[in-house]
Order: sequence, then C-alpha cells, then structure tokens
Amino acid sequence: MQNLDVALILISFIVLLFSLTVHEMAHAWTADRLGDPTARLLGRISLNPLVHADPIGTILFPLVAAFSRVPLIGWAKPVPVNVRRLQHPRRDYVLVAAAGPAANLLLALAAASALRLLTVTPVRLGEPGVSAPIASFLAQMKQINVLLAVFNMIPIPPLDGGNVLIGLLPLRLAAVVSGLRPYGFIVLYLLMLTGQLQYLVVPPSYFIYSWLP
Repeated sequence: MQNLDVALILISFIVLLFSLTVHEMAHAWTADRLGDPTARLLGRISLNPLVHADPIGTILFPLVAAFSRVPLIGWAKPVPVNVRRLQHPRRDYVLVAAAGPAANLLLALAAASALRLLTVTPVRLGEPGVSAPIASFLAQMKQINVLLAVFNMIPIPPLDGGNVLIGLLPLRLAAVVSGLRPYGFIVLYLLMLTGQLQYLVVPPSYFIYSWLP
C-alpha cells in the first residue's frame, strides 16, 4: 500500500511538472503571437520544464502537498510580459493571462477523452499490464489540470485571474487591484492555512469535472 502511494505521488508530480510547463509555455506563446517577443527571446516557449521551474512552487510546495495528502497545486516562474509591446495592451494582456488556465483545461479535456476511450484490464500476477498505470496517469492529468485552471483563475493578483480582472476593470479600479499584487501570495497562504482555499477551488472544480467526458 505504501509503495502504491509513493508511485501515485510520483505520477502526480510528473503530471504537475508537465502541466505547469504547458501552462507557462501557453502564456509565452500567446504573448509572442500578440506582439511581445520578450518571453520567446528568453527561451520560455519551450516544453523543457527546467526553463519554467520554480524551486519552491514547482518542487518543494507540491511535494509537501503530496505527502500531506492535500490537493496538488503549484506554480512556475512567471512569464515576463512587456504590455507596451502588445498590439492592444489591455485586451491582449487579458488573453495572455487567460492562456495558461485555458491550456490546462484543454489538457484536462484531452485526458478525460482518452480515459473514456481506454479499456482498463485487470492486473494479474505475473502478467504485464499497462492499461491501469495509463488510466492512473490520465486520471491525474484530468484532476490536476482542472485544479490548476481553477486555482490560477482566482481573482487575486499575481494569479492569472487577478491579471484578467485588472485587464477588465476600469483603469482606476484596475490600479487599485494591481496595488494588491505584493500581498497576493500572503492572502493565498492565509487561505491555505485556514482551509478556506478549498471553498474557492473545490466547488468550481467539481462543476468542471461534471462537464468533462
């Protein structure tokens, strides 16, 4: 049982690392397409996880979460965006911010679709069986990517949801919300420590699960 838990943690960590990499690459690719090559010139349009990894958010925090049996959530290094280089700065900034969570939802949809088509055969002693590990991988891919999408769309800067909110609000209100950016992670840590974060993440996640295949 203990070996199974360790295997599941390893699968979850690999899925999270890949999902965060795709998330950040989506930000970088969208920014480049909309006129800002900053991230591309820094090599951030890449599926190499080392380019995007943050020591705390990508490695330490997820491992602590996994062994603590709490939802596996993490973050990677933010993609730098020069808003002045975007063709339509306010609109395009919203699109760049939303690209990461959108990529996670697409990954979740792809995993759910593949899981629906997969035939899982029972694991028998002495017989090779790959369908069960593949099903576990796809299930983790579905769950983690939905959690990442919902978590990142919480409207607190510097999360993507906060950046989307800043791009949608009138300039005066946007400036007020943007001023909260240095304190955003403090608010998130308080939500985590008090257990309130689950009320922001879990209900929307279950709603999205209900719409997936």
